[in-house]
Amino acid sequence: MDESVRKAVLGAVPSLRAFAISLCGNVDRADDLVQETLMRALANIDSFQPGTNMSAWLFTILRNHFRSEYRKRRREVEDSDGRYAESMKTQPEQHGQVEFREFREALVQLPADQREALILVGASGFSYEETAQICGCAVGTIKSRVNRARTRLAELMSIGGADDFGPDQQTRAVLASGE
Repeated sequence: MDESVRKAVLGAVPSLRAFAISLCGNVDRADDLVQETLMRALANIDSFQPGTNMSAWLFTILRNHFRSEYRKRRREVEDSDGRYAESMKTQPEQHGQVEFREFREALVQLPADQREALILVGASGFSYEETAQICGCAVGTIKSRVNRARTRLAELMSIGGADDFGPDQQTRAVLASGE
């Protein structure tokens, strides 16, 4: 394998893993998904067009494999009432953990196409054009999905403006008083 291709593949792994975690919601499944993506990519490396975006190619493989797996597993029911999962959780100890949990819960409520576009553009750093290529749709469609996702996230998290970020009013008052 060409050294530049090898470096491009290895360089994409952290972003692939983050994207896989956001899709699966489970680190172990995400790691398996990334591993399978890399195995498929290496097995079909001859179909990669040199000079094109390696990350976009890998993200497309990951996304397609995830969707195929999802279709196969959609009829499976695991812990349908959520009792087992409920018994496994612990209460967060810090506000940041609570806010992050709330963010994840809101993110999961977004339609899959909006969540995917938001994660690719907002978290993975892909341009609208690259994201459109990965998702196989028009750039305008991606822009619309990202905008709708951001708007819906703000609604779900009751965010009205910049003042809703950071400490609440009481905490700000205590910090301002120097206590």
